[in-house]
Amino acid sequence: MSTSTLEEFRSKTCEIVDLRAIQENLEWDHEVMMPAKGSPLRASQASTLAATVHRRIVDPRMGDLIEELSEADLDEWDRASLREAKREHDRVTKVPESLVRELARARTLTYAAWVEARKKSDFESFAPLLEKLVSIKRNEARCLADGGCLYDALHDLFEPGMTSSRLDVLFGRMRPKLTDLLERIRNSSVRPDPSLLEGEFSIELQREFGKKVLTAMGFDWEAGRLDVSAHPFCVGLSPQDVRMTARYTPDTFAQSLFGMIHECGHGLYEQGLDAVRYGQPASQAVSLGIHESQSRLWENFIGRGQSFWSCWLPALQETFSESLSGVELDAFLTAINRVEASFIRVEADEVTYGLHIILRYELEKALIEGELEVSQLQQTWDDRMEEYLGIRPRNAAEGVLQDVHWSMGMLGYFPTYQLGNLYAGQLYRQANLDLPDLQRMVSQGQLLPLREWLREKVHQRGRLLLAEELIEDITGEPLDPRHFLDYLETKYARIYRLD
Repeated sequence: MSTSTLEEFRSKTCEIVDLRAIQENLEWDHEVMMPAKGSPLRASQASTLAATVHRRIVDPRMGDLIEELSEADLDEWDRASLREAKREHDRVTKVPESLVRELARARTLTYAAWVEARKKSDFESFAPLLEKLVSIKRNEARCLADGGCLYDALHDLFEPGMTSSRLDVLFGRMRPKLTDLLERIRNSSVRPDPSLLEGEFSIELQREFGKKVLTAMGFDWEAGRLDVSAHPFCVGLSPQDVRMTARYTPDTFAQSLFGMIHECGHGLYEQGLDAVRYGQPASQAVSLGIHESQSRLWENFIGRGQSFWSCWLPALQETFSESLSGVELDAFLTAINRVEASFIRVEADEVTYGLHIILRYELEKALIEGELEVSQLQQTWDDRMEEYLGIRPRNAAEGVLQDVHWSMGMLGYFPTYQLGNLYAGQLYRQANLDLPDLQRMVSQGQLLPLREWLREKVHQRGRLLLAEELIEDITGEPLDPRHFLDYLETKYARIYRLD
């Protein structure tokens, strides 16, 4: 192997990463800035760009370079980049360009239709577009699966190496534990007062306070920004350009603040990736589950914890004195950690959230495997909500239309949220072992030590290891749901005074 071969390989992978960043930029613009009438032409632009990326990946020269480098003496980063490039090349070459174009166009149009359908709570008008998109995703899965499990072929796009059979075992262990804990909490005499979190909350002050918290977490505002969208999200175009969004309501601060902390967890991961190695496949985030572990760790393990609010509650009360003056810390903590079955996933508490995810996982898996049709989706959703959480949606907006993912073709994505909880539970336990003074530091507003620990252990390591390998390397043991379940049991037994 010559040095020029490796340089050519790096050049080609960097070009693909650049093009993908442009795709992400277009999607950010679509959700944040683009006027409503822009969707049809944006669909054409997205289709053209997706086809361009596809051609770069399936380029026979890329295949030749991968083969030439397969026997070369490479360092760990180049070996990992070669592994990732080969995995992607092998996968993408199975999907025809015509299907790539069709999918990109359908995603853009279906998303625009979802925005309007959600406003009107009108699933019937949305269903035909979703049905077409699901059909396209089934075709994509058939291309990728080589006769194997269709759902696994799509889930592997987001969580490499994880299979539905493994998910069934993990979630099967969790669901009875979650439902048991939920039932015990329902029977508790403790009744949190959610009205403590209600009042008049200036949207501008919500934004200002949130930015103070995000700054303390270590978010670099010269390498990122915060905007508004219907569905909060974060996208990293590079470690120096990370975009987050939030949504605000004037009668409570909680939705926006915890949403901002959540998205900042994603943002810190993106900013913590190795900028020097930008463009190498191995320098990207390892998986969506690990990505979600960062946001869930910050939002819940830190952001809903006693140590955090012993520092930040006085500042919050000073900012919103008319609504929060006189609120005691214990009552406040009980209110922000209230457990109650609710319709909206992004507003769900830590205990019921996993049930939301298991429901969505089961439905999208059945859609892809052909065991459930889009025409049956709303009824099945409502029935499962009633079975798992004891509540039934009153309309499609608080039921089947609440999440953006299916409208964007992201079938196979939902399990990564619950995997994120599991990864976060194991990482948080290890962080407290490695940083014995972590809770004291958090109570004093010192959040950077945790960010630096996560940056060293997770962010800067990119894709050197697969997700479960990374967790085992950091914590010394394989992924185990008991750490997350133990965290929930300890926390909520204390809050709700459970036996």
